[in-house]
Amino acid sequence: MTEELNLDPKQLHFIPLGGSEQFGVNFNTYAYDGKWLAIDCGIGFAGAYFPGIDIFLPDPSFLEERRDDLVGLIVTHAHEDHIGAVPHLWPRLRCPIYCTAFTAAVMRRKFEEAPDCKKAEINIVKAGDVIDLAPFKAQFVHMAHSIPDNCSLILETPAGRVVHSGDWNLDPTPVIGAPTDFKTLQEAGKKGVMAYIGDSTNSEVIGRAGSEKDVEKGLESVFRACKGRIAVTLFASNIGRMRSIAKAAESCGRSVAVVGRSLHTMSRAGRECGFLEDVASFLSEEEINTLPNEQQIIMLTGSQGEARAALAKVARGDHPSITLNKGDTVVFSSRAIPGNEVEINYVKNNLSAGGVNIITPRDTEHCIHVSGHPCKDEVADMYQWTKPKLVVPVHGERTHLEAQAVIARACQIEHVLVPSNGSVIRLGPDTPEIIDHVETGLLAVDPKRILSSHHKSIAERRKLQFTGVIHITLALDDRGDLLSDPQISIIGLLDPDNPGEERIEKNCLNEIEDILADIERGDLSNDHMIQEEIRIGVRRFMYALLGIKPKTTVHVMRV
Repeated sequence: MTEELNLDPKQLHFIPLGGSEQFGVNFNTYAYDGKWLAIDCGIGFAGAYFPGIDIFLPDPSFLEERRDDLVGLIVTHAHEDHIGAVPHLWPRLRCPIYCTAFTAAVMRRKFEEAPDCKKAEINIVKAGDVIDLAPFKAQFVHMAHSIPDNCSLILETPAGRVVHSGDWNLDPTPVIGAPTDFKTLQEAGKKGVMAYIGDSTNSEVIGRAGSEKDVEKGLESVFRACKGRIAVTLFASNIGRMRSIAKAAESCGRSVAVVGRSLHTMSRAGRECGFLEDVASFLSEEEINTLPNEQQIIMLTGSQGEARAALAKVARGDHPSITLNKGDTVVFSSRAIPGNEVEINYVKNNLSAGGVNIITPRDTEHCIHVSGHPCKDEVADMYQWTKPKLVVPVHGERTHLEAQAVIARACQIEHVLVPSNGSVIRLGPDTPEIIDHVETGLLAVDPKRILSSHHKSIAERRKLQFTGVIHITLALDDRGDLLSDPQISIIGLLDPDNPGEERIEKNCLNEIEDILADIERGDLSNDHMIQEEIRIGVRRFMYALLGIKPKTTVHVMRV
């Protein structure tokens, strides 16, 4: 059923459907004169609270109901939190897609594994282009970031002009591509910017993000001091970092191998688009193993502690072809995304137990990582260039959004509105205001299906993690008498190899027989009553014994 939303067609509205209360799942929409424009459609990562689930998607239901008026989806760059949900959700939106060449190369590889996206229309644009998606016009502005072909957008509508930043920083000497095109942003500011809607990731960080060129020098210094095999873990999409690692390795007389599916995908896209032309071809896992350890550098996925990524497998000793031994080194050329610290520390502990040296940005005086997002001084520069009347912080958790709001107020921005996912914000020309709220949510990607993150099956899995489960089967005749001993399966509560715990199962079976004996003869023909009496009784029994009320199911068979 379509959610009612009465918007003044002559006012420009902005609704973040994801990414404004968490990192990831960026999904933003603009509305004017009955038409809608979507910007970015990314994934987020699930934690232990969602057993069996690795990634989240933004719920597109609100926009899906309006897809006849959806003029397009613009993807600002190829990071997973901006592009990763497109293969999953495009079949529900079915609109034209607009992005730069590298982003398109990554997206096509994703669509190869998404048969429902075969008819998707991908339109390639470049920085400086203006596309007409009436009533919107979108100008693509080159921005430095930790991935190639990244753009901000200047949106022109009859109601006013908006700068939608996407991700960016002010790297003065990027190793791939040009620095941020601040002149185009300044020109927009001179013409008048109604609103700036921008990246909040590093709004709590003083100063500036730094330069990738410094990382290349820092990695070279670190590599020279290392003995044995070196492994470097990084964000797979950071093509500039791949180049920095390769150049630093070349200076130290080492060859580089790539390990991990996403790194292979991104490196192929980078070469296809000409961003790694001056870098020697990366070796395969088999080829790197033929070289002496002192001549090796291995780039690995898994900088965020992902259990199924290459680094975690190596740390556990589970990788089929790559091993790290005492005296080898792992360099974390990355930072922890908030929420991933526990998983990262688990990988580090496994490495340390094997005598592997670990170097993170905190462990060295050399620069081995810079962020792709703007720090406080860079955000202030953006305000100075664009001179917006309104700032709407997005892309981050609430503390990050509020931190950018503090910067905006300190810079004397006239209006500052901090959204939640689903906030309906009137940007103008009337006074900016949050005027309504629409329902939003997250979808969970199960191995073979997509579910609501509130799906009962996920809640059940979560409960089973804490309580265990008992399955009981009873074979009864028509009078309700047992025809054989009850069959019981106890999962997650007992150690089957511990003989001392066999008594618990035997006592539980005795309890079941006692409960049956206490049920009045007239009620023994009621299967539901028998199931409930035994379910409740067994839960009470186990709680008295173990302090746990397990999930309990009872099946009655009449023979």
